Amino acid sequence: MITISDLSLNFSGEPLFKDVNLKFTQGNCYGVIGANGAGKSTFLRILSGDLDPSTGTVSIAPKTRMSVLKQDHFAFNEETVLNTVLGGNERLLEVMHEKDALYMKDPFTEEDGNRAAELESEFAEMGGWDAETEASQLLNGLGLDADAILYTEMKNLGDVEKVKVLLARALFGKPDILLLDEPTNHLDIQAVRWLEDFLAKFNGAVVMITHDRYFLERISNRIVEVQGGSLYQYPANYSKYLELKAQRAEMLAASERKRQALLKKELAWIQRGAKARGTI
Repeated sequence: MITISDLSLNFSGEPLFKDVNLKFTQGNCYGVIGANGAGKSTFLRILSGDLDPSTGTVSIAPKTRMSVLKQDHFAFNEETVLNTVLGGNERLLEVMHEKDALYMKDPFTEEDGNRAAELESEFAEMGGWDAETEASQLLNGLGLDADAILYTEMKNLGDVEKVKVLLARALFGKPDILLLDEPTNHLDIQAVRWLEDFLAKFNGAVVMITHDRYFLERISNRIVEVQGGSLYQYPANYSKYLELKAQRAEMLAASERKRQALLKKELAWIQRGAKARGTI
């Protein structure tokens, strides 16, 4: 669903990433891990299109809808909770607004009627008639009382409530790809369990960053490690990744020991040759 080819990113002439080639495919959940400052969130910004790479490309399959969790608590202050969640599918919200504007027109022309019919068809195809029900289910699943807050403006919610609404926005509308940066932040244990169940049933591709290792272990079946300007993909969950990484480190260490032994042998051979020639 996402193909990354020869990607690099430079800051002030210094490479943060270089020569990255990866694929993210449907039905997999990728946990992006690495040290603080390694560039995990920056990598997600590149995938989302918020940041252009210095070189290389990020290609997404045609007609693929990507949804991104953005934890900007003030971005939708003037919107209702319902519109904030529905905005997870921007096209659906655009169609709704255009339909409403058309039906408010007086006179309502034949041309308006034709356009309204087109919009109604598109609205139905996107599941528009079930959109409010889906939004309510997401909010309730995350531990909010949808009936009480659905038409409340975001600015009237507390920070934890806003976090949950923004997560519901990212999950709304059956996206094909989910980019989630710290999705369990500020969630209580019941909400985390609900999110685990939701992602376990999700049919698309999930790329996420989380410091919650238990959540990572339960949800991800692929690990992408950001380290030293490179990205390494492991076809494993977190615990298996730790085993594979240890094996890789052991192999590298063994290879280095072998290299050092060979170097020592070569140096000894050179010294013996020099002694034989009387040069030392």
